[in-house]
Amino acid sequence: MTEESNRNTGNWNTGDRNTGDWNTGNRNTGGQNAGDWNTGYQNTGDQNTGDWSTGDRNTGDRNTGGRNTGDWNAGYRNTGYRNTGDWNTGDWNTGNWHTGCFNTLNAEQSYYFNRLAPVEHWNAAKKPAWLFVPSPTSWVPDTEMTDAEKTDNPTFHTCGGYLRTNDMMDEWRKAYESASAEDIQMVRDLPNFDAEVFKQITGLDLSQPQPSDCSGKSVTIDGVTYTLQRAHEHNPEAGE
Repeated sequence: MTEESNRNTGNWNTGDRNTGDWNTGNRNTGGQNAGDWNTGYQNTGDQNTGDWSTGDRNTGDRNTGGRNTGDWNAGYRNTGYRNTGDWNTGDWNTGNWHTGCFNTLNAEQSYYFNRLAPVEHWNAAKKPAWLFVPSPTSWVPDTEMTDAEKTDNPTFHTCGGYLRTNDMMDEWRKAYESASAEDIQMVRDLPNFDAEVFKQITGLDLSQPQPSDCSGKSVTIDGVTYTLQRAHEHNPEAGE
């Protein structure tokens, strides 16, 4: 394979578009990675921004699980440190769903919208897909980068793009706009839901129920079936 096709700026790489050294994957900006799209060192998974991780999508260091933002976690989706359980924001937990430290049992209660509720109630509650859409970071391929982004991220030539830090309020707004009325109501039905707390975090005001859109639905009156459409506001300037 030619040097041009590899497009590596580092040494001893077997993958493509690496700016570090000893990478066997692709689009790494750190060194000794075996996965792809890593910006740290000695990762064997993908899309890690920390170091020494063997899982995927970690932003911390020395994780063997996935999607951790803390360090030394063997579990998944932890924001704390040294957890072997999952979904912990505290440290040294072998159980799940803890915000404290050194817990071996699974938490029976936790804070949701700043108030305690049974964890089992939260786990059993239906959660719409749009709640999981907003992401603090997004991978932007070089074909979609602006000139300013290319100037600020010169390694995009090798990586094929860059990891963008998103405006979370904007991400929440986009997720909300793509959600159905039913999915938005599903958020209001979550245990302990508090509209003010939700607004502080997301910028979205869910204090009032969203009017249901019946467009496309049919209703039969006196034997005649009608297809409903959303009513348009009267606009005198448009001559309606």
